[in-house]
Amino acid sequence: MERDKTVMTKMTGGRFLAETALGYGINHIFWMPYIGPRVIMELEALGGKGIQAHSEKAAVYMADAYARVRGGPSLCMAQSVGALNLAAGLQDPYLACSPVVAITGRETLIHQQRHAYQEVNHTSPFSAVTKYSAYVSKTEDFPVYLRQAFRAATTGTPAPTHIDLEGIAGQVVIDQEADIEVCVEEPFGQIPAFRPTADLGLISDALEVLSRAERPIIVAGGGVTSSGARAELIEFAEKVSIPVATSLNAKAMFPWDHPLAVGTPGSYSRACANKVVSQADLVFFIGSQAGGQVTNGYQIPPQGTNVIQLDLNGEEIGRNYHVKVGLQGDVRETLRVMTAQADSSPGKVEWLAKVGQLVQGYKDDSSEHYNSDVLPMRPERLCKELSNSLPDDAILVSDTGHAGVWCAQMIDLKKPEQSFLRAAGSLGWALPAAMGAKCAAPDRPVICWTGDGGVWYHMTELDTARKTGINTVTLINNNHSLNQEQGGVEGIYGQRSSESDAHWVFPDQDFVRMAESMDCFGVTVHKPSELEGALEQALSAGKPAVVDVKTHIEGIADRAWMPS
Repeated sequence: MERDKTVMTKMTGGRFLAETALGYGINHIFWMPYIGPRVIMELEALGGKGIQAHSEKAAVYMADAYARVRGGPSLCMAQSVGALNLAAGLQDPYLACSPVVAITGRETLIHQQRHAYQEVNHTSPFSAVTKYSAYVSKTEDFPVYLRQAFRAATTGTPAPTHIDLEGIAGQVVIDQEADIEVCVEEPFGQIPAFRPTADLGLISDALEVLSRAERPIIVAGGGVTSSGARAELIEFAEKVSIPVATSLNAKAMFPWDHPLAVGTPGSYSRACANKVVSQADLVFFIGSQAGGQVTNGYQIPPQGTNVIQLDLNGEEIGRNYHVKVGLQGDVRETLRVMTAQADSSPGKVEWLAKVGQLVQGYKDDSSEHYNSDVLPMRPERLCKELSNSLPDDAILVSDTGHAGVWCAQMIDLKKPEQSFLRAAGSLGWALPAAMGAKCAAPDRPVICWTGDGGVWYHMTELDTARKTGINTVTLINNNHSLNQEQGGVEGIYGQRSSESDAHWVFPDQDFVRMAESMDCFGVTVHKPSELEGALEQALSAGKPAVVDVKTHIEGIADRAWMPS
């Protein structure tokens, strides 16, 4: 709906928040009771939808993926006693640079610092996981701080923001009326909010440095994804003939089978990608913070390597590596200029041949498990079947831990319309995140990729999905264990034993029966040949679905390759 932006209107804070959310393109609010029920009532009266989760962290994870898929801010809410649970959940969108706006209730001011029931100070927990936080005690003040929350969430490096509303359920602000104005500032309803181009002189400098390099490599990061710069990255790489490594946040941004593609580097990585980046004499970080995961602890590339860095946020340039040239600008717009100015290059023949050998060597080395027919199924073979069976426009939502490693090492996105989201650190994120992704893209198939260790965290949200009609598919790599922890546990205990097994081996549970008990669809997969049909059944079930794939407990992903 539209409102005259110059007219002050008497309304409740709840009506104001609902109208503002819809004005920014937010049609779903993810929440835990009991917070602002008037907001949800007003939102649904206006055509939006409230998704009531079973835990605050799950509500945040839904909002996180919702924001990333729609390319703009999202909203989640919790009452005062759940506020710190909400803050804990915000760690993931904070690390993932996701513009989640969190709303919490807070005890009335006169009750604070007086041992009020269920009340603790919210300031420190939210300061660690947001870039902006404010306390609002009056309805008439709400517009000032909410507008700032959207501006802060979407500008520079996107990140969560937070507003504490007076009243444990925010009722002092939400339920009272005031003369207020609904003002939607369009740039802050999307990311990036603005698209500046890097300095033209520095672009020329960067192209000159690239042209002199003998062994250059591009490392593309999440900024390529948030900028929507897939086509521009491909065009630039092809014009200058430079190989491309993609972080997990940019996995869908470069064709899997392109001659210049080398895979994912860092901690969750393909060995060939780490080898290429380590041997490069120049690394061009594009939309990447060059953080600890994509560099495997700031070691790949080695410190001292020549670096160019392009980032929307100038504060990130040079944070982790000294740069020869720093480019502050939007990835899409800056790459367009760079491509136009760059001279076409056939590339360094010896370097491209070496890169090709390293990539092919990795494929040869991993082919045994990738093509294995052993039962229970090897997870590498499961990755092969999933890569071949993903719908053309699927959104694949991956958990962290082994799920993330398998995505880096073995899963390929074979269609340009496919998308990929991954957890930034919290195991269990993927199941509720897939629900948020589906809310943002209801017409696309959404598949959660997790293990049994991850699915235990938030399996109750299948009930939420069923009640609210969010028909995702949860595919479980079920080796009845946290086998990623096996080495660490047995290193302490000295050997495998019943005592050590208790810390990483689970009973082999039937997740299909659990799903069916919540009126969801479930199917079990034992053999590679069964996966494609099982996915088809799950996607056409008309309800949330679980595909329980029984896999080999000894299927442990390789550790990241490091120079000797």
